[in-house]
Amino acid sequence: MNAAQGPIGPILIVDDIREGRVCLAALIVMTSGELPTPLDTPEGPVQPERLARYREVDVFRARFSVPADRPSDYRWRGESFDLAGLGPDMRIAYVSCNGEEHGDLDRPNEERNVMWSRLAQDHETFPFSLLLHGGDQVYADEVTHGHPMSEDWPDRIPRDPSRADLGNLRTHLRERFMERYLAVYRCPGMAHVMARVPSLMQWDDHDICDGWGSLRRSRTYSPVGQTLFDTAREAALLFQHGTVDGDLPGRFADPLGLHLGWSVAALGLRILGPDLRSERSRREVMGARGWTWIEAESRKAAPGRTLVMSSVPLLGPRLSLLELLMVLMPSMQKYEDDLRDQWQSRAHRGSWIQMLETMARIAAPEGQDVTVLSGEIHLATRGEMALPNGKPMHQLVASGIAHRAPPKAWARALGALAWMGESPLPGHKVRILPIPGQPRRYVAERNYLTVETSGQDWSARWVFEESGRSPALAL
Repeated sequence: MNAAQGPIGPILIVDDIREGRVCLAALIVMTSGELPTPLDTPEGPVQPERLARYREVDVFRARFSVPADRPSDYRWRGESFDLAGLGPDMRIAYVSCNGEEHGDLDRPNEERNVMWSRLAQDHETFPFSLLLHGGDQVYADEVTHGHPMSEDWPDRIPRDPSRADLGNLRTHLRERFMERYLAVYRCPGMAHVMARVPSLMQWDDHDICDGWGSLRRSRTYSPVGQTLFDTAREAALLFQHGTVDGDLPGRFADPLGLHLGWSVAALGLRILGPDLRSERSRREVMGARGWTWIEAESRKAAPGRTLVMSSVPLLGPRLSLLELLMVLMPSMQKYEDDLRDQWQSRAHRGSWIQMLETMARIAAPEGQDVTVLSGEIHLATRGEMALPNGKPMHQLVASGIAHRAPPKAWARALGALAWMGESPLPGHKVRILPIPGQPRRYVAERNYLTVETSGQDWSARWVFEESGRSPALAL
């Protein structure tokens, strides 16, 4: 970190919501040897504590709470930061895919972060209460470069590395992950929003490496693969959740962090963030711990609306046809990991049905509804499926906030595939539908999503780089 640029932060993260208050963690990054001044909070001055050290920077955290049902503020270094609160009329922003696989940090700020600047302006007009990050907060695919043990990951890796070599690799990866997070957190629009809107985050593969969990076991369970996962997890805990092992806040289901699923609840709103990466394998999207947790959540009373974050879209087209083409055409086999990542993959059919049945249980009681928020595909779309009790389950896909859109021909091809339909639950067809104001099912523009509530009424809008703001979709 260039000392001349000053500190990074505050970066506000939700620790928990309980007893009518939002418990917050404010991350601040300082040049090594410097100490941050206290935050002035509604609870009084709070001195940040050091959480982690790196070669050139230290990461600090200040914990405090604010009333959940009304606006509040805090101050740091002479600047005041207003917080909107979780009142009956609020807006929630959803973003995903904050970067690109190659050369992401070399892109001009004005081009890379145009949608973050728009989100920051949007916040100034009608403040957001929460900011949900639906995966790929950073694109860490290049962190393996520059070290002989990981330079050719995942194609070639050493079979039996020494502990010393693995320790050296860990140091290299740890610094590279830190650099990635700080580079994006310093972006002006993103920094403005994250100091004023508390964040909740769910990681996806690029927060580790492209295709993590869908790669061959010989890669992910190798010493190099496990070192990569461990350092990615440490960075995610620190920079996405404002915590470290042994200190996970109350919203996490497992205090040990063996899976990183979490939930928060306020009046009329519950948000579930399942961990679709820690226990992922080529045959399972979640492991036993993740399933036990989310099925238990599905049986809890949650009057109002439950927002379920699924980094990989839960409703999608019939991908088994693409997988068949992949088998028949060797030139397409390089996309195997990408298809395995999806709920709709043939390898995950049982898990997909199980997750849809879990969503149905959430919406079964009178006065409870469920909406799924997804990203990952670098396109915007929406889907619907009638649940067994007749209620509609909406899926809203917003992707990506910084990743440039794929060719429009790809969006049209997916739209044609979606036209065929899919019915994982017999009699309950998945429909991929155009976003209001859009002529096709998939939109190839950078975008973010807003979910708004006015009393008991919920609606959603997309904001597109070229098309602007969509008309409201009633939920």
